[in-house]
Amino acid sequence: MSTLVNIGEFARLSHLSVKALRHYHDVGLLVPVEISQTGYRRYDVAQVGDAHLIRRLRALDMSLSDIDMVLAAPDAAERDAALVRHLRRMEDDLARTRDIVSSLRELLERPIRPYDVTIRREEPSTALVRRDTVSATEIETWSIAAFAELEMAVAAMGHPVGGPTGSLFSAAFFEHGLGDVTAFVPLDLLDPLDTLCPPAAPDGLGVEVLPAGYYAVTTHAGPYHDLDRTYGALGSYVAEHCAASDGPIREHYVVSHADADDCADFRTELLWPVGFADGASP
Repeated sequence: MSTLVNIGEFARLSHLSVKALRHYHDVGLLVPVEISQTGYRRYDVAQVGDAHLIRRLRALDMSLSDIDMVLAAPDAAERDAALVRHLRRMEDDLARTRDIVSSLRELLERPIRPYDVTIRREEPSTALVRRDTVSATEIETWSIAAFAELEMAVAAMGHPVGGPTGSLFSAAFFEHGLGDVTAFVPLDLLDPLDTLCPPAAPDGLGVEVLPAGYYAVTTHAGPYHDLDRTYGALGSYVAEHCAASDGPIREHYVVSHADADDCADFRTELLWPVGFADGASP
């Protein structure tokens, strides 16, 4: 037999405010079992358990849509799987927050970091590529998927890798937070015929020749979350000493996830396209 209570008493039982209960009713998350013609809500005390679960999940910043999935889960296994997914997202967010705090401390304590910059010519190279229009908020997820796809495709094609993987970033990506990004894996085409007739690429990918060009080059040591500092240093060097050139900025992942477990060991080359100041040549 049901035991019904009004919304005020249910608020005391659940420790959810009347305002919160009304909102959860409006969005269909926790619906009263009875609503009178005058609009008074009455809840079953059997709903207290769901109310307590909602309160705890909201304290963990779980979205209302995800909470609804948890409550609607057909069995305990599916419910627990949804909870584990959310906890993993929280752990990832916590790790990112720690990275940002660490980077901020370093920025405040050591605002100036020396970088060695060289001018280097990149020769034309053939690479397997994936190109998409990507937003800045999606770049990490996109890059992980793109390089996994590229590396699997290169292995299936049977061609050796001809150098570190890398990315090309259009100016629009930095200026507008949305632009063309190209992930690439260089191919070592040992057979001269391959250069004249490049191998076919799987659907969604392409085989392209990355053009030659001159670049100001420096190396970023450590995790990617403070890569912006190295961009700032290299871009400042180019502004002061070189003539910037049109074309995408390149990143070469010399030491990455594939080579090191500790992100402190990562090494990323940044290549900024340049002409030459005052018409000089290197």
